Amino acid sequence: MSAGVPLRELAEHTGSQLQGDGSFCILAVAAVEKAGAQDISFIRDGKHRRYLETSQAGALILPADLALQYPGNCLVNSNPYLAYAKIADLLHPVPRPEAGIHPSVVLGEGVTLGEGVSIGAHVSVGGGTVIGAGVIIGAGCVLGDGCHLGEHTRLYPNVTLGYNTRLGERCIIHSGAVLGADGFGFAPDRGVWYKIPQVGNVVVGDDVEIGANTTIDRAALGSTVIGNGVKLDNLIQIGHNVQIGEHTAMAACTAVAGSVQIGKHCQIAGMCAIAGHLSIADHVVVTGTSMVSHSITQPGVYSSGTVAIENAVWRKNVARFNQLDKLARRLAELEKQLADLQNKGSN
Repeated sequence: MSAGVPLRELAEHTGSQLQGDGSFCILAVAAVEKAGAQDISFIRDGKHRRYLETSQAGALILPADLALQYPGNCLVNSNPYLAYAKIADLLHPVPRPEAGIHPSVVLGEGVTLGEGVSIGAHVSVGGGTVIGAGVIIGAGCVLGDGCHLGEHTRLYPNVTLGYNTRLGERCIIHSGAVLGADGFGFAPDRGVWYKIPQVGNVVVGDDVEIGANTTIDRAALGSTVIGNGVKLDNLIQIGHNVQIGEHTAMAACTAVAGSVQIGKHCQIAGMCAIAGHLSIADHVVVTGTSMVSHSITQPGVYSSGTVAIENAVWRKNVARFNQLDKLARRLAELEKQLADLQNKGSN
């Protein structure tokens, strides 16, 4: 069992100011209300000030104002959550399989393997695929012909990459994700649908993370592009020819229709729906369950939909909503009558 990491090393690792015993060793991270004597936790702001008195943590990560009120070991950092993340990464590294190719792996012709690659059981790799150094491919993955995986990218078990899919370096693709399936393209023909060949591909930048069971469709022509540093949650649908700018984050169950352009540093909350062929500017925040039906051209926070209320109130509101057009016409008529009366009075 590890003896832990001294607080002085954690302070240096996170760029924090040390307050207390720098030789005190930390074994793990934990929630502030459950942390024990050799755990470290964090408090972001004054909303959780009460834990300063009740937490049993061996050390806390605190902003400067709270650190002044805390007599115990702590790391003082302007961004306690980020410091916590860096410590969690250090103390709880994700297990890495040993390099090597399982005997059950099927490699197509002309596959290129970099140094230190690990490929698990029952993986199929299509011909001409290039796998960079340090790549990890979990059991049951299927890679089509001509794929490219950048160095130190990781595919968890049962990921599927369609042909010519390109992943950058240090990407993480979680189980069940499908990148490069056909986009939803059909031409109407006298009451039936003629399938439009989807001849493009998916291009993913560096440091991208894609959640479990998320799907990213190949482009009809050209590429569906996911920019550097993008973070996609589980169960997201990205349509063909979508372009997502660098460092945008998107939460679970959101659906993006084809040919949408989303800018850099956007935040799209869960269960949003974005209609096709729209543009969203950089630095846009879309709150949960919103329906985006028009392009957003300016940074800011955007919302739609209604929050949950008591059913009886909701039913009344729906009835009133259905009367809005009639009420609007009556109001316009009353305004016209009022204007006529005012005109007569002034003559």
